[in-house]
Amino acid sequence: MTKMRAAITGVAGYVPSYVLTNDELATMVDTNDEWITERTGIKERRILKGEEKGTSILGIEATKRLLEKTNTSPEEVDLLICCTVTGDMPFPATANIISAEVGIKNAFSYDLNAACSGFLYGLVTGAQFVQSGTYKKVIVVGADKMSSIVDYQDRTTCILFGDGAGAVMLEPTEGENGIMDFYLRSDGAGEPYLNMPAGGSRKPASHQTVENREHYAKQDGRTVFKFAVTHMAEAAAKVMEENKLTGDDIAFLVPHQANKRIIDATARRMDIGDEKVMLNIQRYGNTTSGTIPLCLVDYENQLKKGDNLILAAFGGGFTWGAVYVKWAIGDEK
Repeated sequence: MTKMRAAITGVAGYVPSYVLTNDELATMVDTNDEWITERTGIKERRILKGEEKGTSILGIEATKRLLEKTNTSPEEVDLLICCTVTGDMPFPATANIISAEVGIKNAFSYDLNAACSGFLYGLVTGAQFVQSGTYKKVIVVGADKMSSIVDYQDRTTCILFGDGAGAVMLEPTEGENGIMDFYLRSDGAGEPYLNMPAGGSRKPASHQTVENREHYAKQDGRTVFKFAVTHMAEAAAKVMEENKLTGDDIAFLVPHQANKRIIDATARRMDIGDEKVMLNIQRYGNTTSGTIPLCLVDYENQLKKGDNLILAAFGGGFTWGAVYVKWAIGDEK
């Protein structure tokens, strides 16, 4: 009996028009272009400007483009998952807002929070609904307006993040492509090292939390870097080993765009060269759940049906993992 899998049948993305360069950041905090580029690989990032414009704006545009690109009617969609840490509000879910704005009416939708690993978690979750035969069209959106929780007085974090969104369509396939395997993990012991201290039920907003600037993302950069380098690389290597893949078998590593040095370490562990690493961190920075789908959008014209991709990410929580995808769009290799 042929195994049913979930295949990515379309990708689309959206980034705001405003470009925040390293030079402009240098006018806000004590930093410079050379310092940022050397440590992160980032040259610029996109910022969503305007009053009362939340993450849903990014997700709506990415989803609209995906529906148009795949020639899909909104009424055909069965489920939409929005992976985000910067929802428009605590409730309703940003996924609900996106669905309403694009006309998705015959579906349910919800948000998923796994920090920078969110898109991988959402992709695997959405795939289960397809593989089980429950649904035929599932949209997974990775979207974050990180500028809304970045402290532009903290040079250790404000240089890293940007705003953006990507979306993929998942549909059933009986061919030898799709979501082939995955390895996802989390460890709550990482909570003190990468978090946003206030705004939740533990520490609701107050004059004191605002004065203490506790509604911004905080991280212990050294600890996060060490953990990310080890675990993101190990996750990618584990998926390859389980599926008997070597570096020669991989068309591309699709890494979360957090830091160029973390990406390089993962590529070395997989034994692949720079030419097989998707990279757009220099233009967008870290868009959290948006990074991996935005990479797929940027590199789509270089992919062929049957290409082996390893998607890998690491995020706050800590969360991390890797997904083995056999590309299902386009002509055969």
